[in-house]
Formats: sequence, structure tokens, C-alpha cells
Amino acid sequence: MTTQELSQPTATTGALLATVAIICTVYQAFALILLHVLRADLAPVSNFISNYAVGPFGWIMTTWFIAGACNVVLLSMGLARSGLKSLTARIAMFLMVVEAFGLLVSAAFPVDPPGAPSTRTGDIHDYSFLVNIINFVLIPVLLASSFGSHPGWRSFRPMAWVLAGLIAVAFVIQFATLHKGMPYGIANRFFVAVLFAWNLATATRLRAVLLGRR
Repeated sequence: MTTQELSQPTATTGALLATVAIICTVYQAFALILLHVLRADLAPVSNFISNYAVGPFGWIMTTWFIAGACNVVLLSMGLARSGLKSLTARIAMFLMVVEAFGLLVSAAFPVDPPGAPSTRTGDIHDYSFLVNIINFVLIPVLLASSFGSHPGWRSFRPMAWVLAGLIAVAFVIQFATLHKGMPYGIANRFFVAVLFAWNLATATRLRAVLLGRR
């Protein structure tokens, strides 16, 4: 299905979904910057961003996870309306729904504070983190591989692969720094920053495709 073949209501609704997804990502970026100011006691080098969910202003981090869940659901719905119908695209959209659920789990079950005893709540958060981070890597790769079959997305494919590659690199750096004394907090923030870039670029392109401005 080409962009021209999309009905006007479908294109308009999809573009609205993409716009709200962009707003969700912008909110996440703003909230994360704000938390760095409000929780200056948490050194970025040695703290994951999940640690902001514990203690003062923890509700901001909770809304951060919720906004992330809303973002991926909206993107998934918008991508479906853009005419992407390949198997890889459908798998990616399904994984986006799984990712949204994982982010909601992360919001509902905060991480254990650094140095505190392990709890069931913290363990659930850690498990959701593992599911989420795998999806964060797989989804961009699957979508980039599917964009070549759609005229509206074809020219975006090189950029999609670049961003998918950066996410993969950030993923490797994140796990390579999971040792005491390593800057795993910085690696975590780099990974999130690259995800923000992918979210904004993909949602912006989605909006353009649906409005016929590619």
C-alpha cells in the first residue's frame, strides 16, 4: 500500500499518533534532564537512570517509563497505518507492544536502591530491563530491514540502519561497563540518548510518510 492509497482518515490518525509519540519522547528527555538537576546527589557515572525512581521525585521517573510505553505503542499503531506489511515489520510492531508492557512493569516495580538488599520488586524490575533492552536493539534492526519494501520509507532506510547500528554499539558498551569502577551510568545514558534519537527520527519520518511529505 502506497501513501497515496491510504485513506485520509487513516493518514490523519496515523500522523496524530506520530506527533503524540514525538511529544512523549520530548517529555522523556526533559524529565531525565530535570532529574539530573533535582537528584544531583546521584552521580551519573555510577547510577542507572532507573535509580531516579527511588526516593525524592521518584514519580517523575515513573512517568518517564509510562511515557516511553505510550511512545512505542503509538509508534507501532502509526507504523501499521503507514502500510508496512512485511513479516519483519509485523514482528517489530509486535515487539513494540511487548516493550511497552515491559516499560509499564519497570514503572510499577522500581529498582532496588544501590547497596540495598535484593527484593522481589527489584528483581522484577531487573527482569523487565533485560526484556526491554533486547527489544530496544531488535526493533530498529527489524524495521530498518523492512523499510526497503515501502516507497515512503525507502529513502529513510540508510538513516535507520545508522541509528540501529548506533543502538547496537551502545548496547555493547552498556554491557561491557557492567563492572564495579566502570562508568556504567554514563553508558546507560548514552544508550538512552541514542534511543531518543531513533524515536524522534522514526516518528518524524512516520508523520511525513502519512502526510505525503516524504
